[in-house]
Amino acid sequence: MAGQTDSVIDLIISRIDAGQILPGDPVSEQDMMTACGVSRTPVREALARLAAHNLVDIYPQRGTFVSPFRRPDLERSQFLREALEVALVQRVIELPDRAELVKRLRAEVELQETFASILDEQRFFQSDEDFHRLISNYAGLPGLWEEIQRSKVHMDRCRHLALASVEKDIKAITTQHIAIVDAIEAGDAVAAPAAMSIHLRRIFNTVDKVMELNPQYFEGKFPNQTATHGNAK
Repeated sequence: MAGQTDSVIDLIISRIDAGQILPGDPVSEQDMMTACGVSRTPVREALARLAAHNLVDIYPQRGTFVSPFRRPDLERSQFLREALEVALVQRVIELPDRAELVKRLRAEVELQETFASILDEQRFFQSDEDFHRLISNYAGLPGLWEEIQRSKVHMDRCRHLALASVEKDIKAITTQHIAIVDAIEAGDAVAAPAAMSIHLRRIFNTVDKVMELNPQYFEGKFPNQTATHGNAK
């Protein structure tokens, strides 16, 4: 049963991240049952777990809907990700042989520059993920990337919307990646964490713009109804 529940969770999160279902959109239990080939029980368990993490809101007698963006969720998600990834950078710069990591990071940046030049936002986003995963993997802490993915889920759905709506200068992200790689290669214990922090705080530069262009996706713009989510008492 746990495996079925996890499959439903993964599918819903992937659809949210891809913008296939947006804040305020309904999440159909029947659709999830059909898509995952499971009964109603694991679907409801999945929705309850997602509600606990403020990813969906469950309205009695109405159904389940993708949660609006909430500033505290975004801030907590960013804080956790920055804490983990700054620590990872500090760890990898202590490695005696960083040459292979630097080589692979620079190759990823080259891919990002190509995707940026043709405005291929989806492949750019995936390459961005691969860049950060490489650093995590080289730190020698198995399973940590999965923890980071869980911590940054609110960040991710906002980042996808940002790339699609206001983040047209995605080349600036590659510039920040280059700064991170340069500092790792140099073994600079000050510049490397600082470069990572600057990069991961970029999300706050776009949240207000995303809210201005898409106010309907943010809390306060939704109908005033009682929902079940992670902050419910």
